[in-house]
Amino acid sequence: MTDWNTVPRTEHPGETGVAYWRTVETGNIRVRLVEYSPGYLADHWCSRGHVLYVLSGELVTNLKDGRSFTLLPGQSYQVADGEEPHRSRTAGRATLFVVD
Repeated sequence: MTDWNTVPRTEHPGETGVAYWRTVETGNIRVRLVEYSPGYLADHWCSRGHVLYVLSGELVTNLKDGRSFTLLPGQSYQVADGEEPHRSRTAGRATLFVVD
């Protein structure tokens, strides 16, 4: 069980904006509650696999091949390790639950 209110929040600046992570690691699983500031753009292309679920706000996921997907609350995406390098951006605030 995880009480997310007790998990320390860490700051991760993007190319623009900032992401705040609350992270729990158990064995080879990392679980995060991630909050993106308005105008966030990741500063790198990520090749790590994720299961991502949007709790609030709107998230745009850009794939390195040029495709783009907009996710709204209640939507998720799944990507495997080493597949489809991706990065996230937001116009407004967004909160996500991420397992990788």
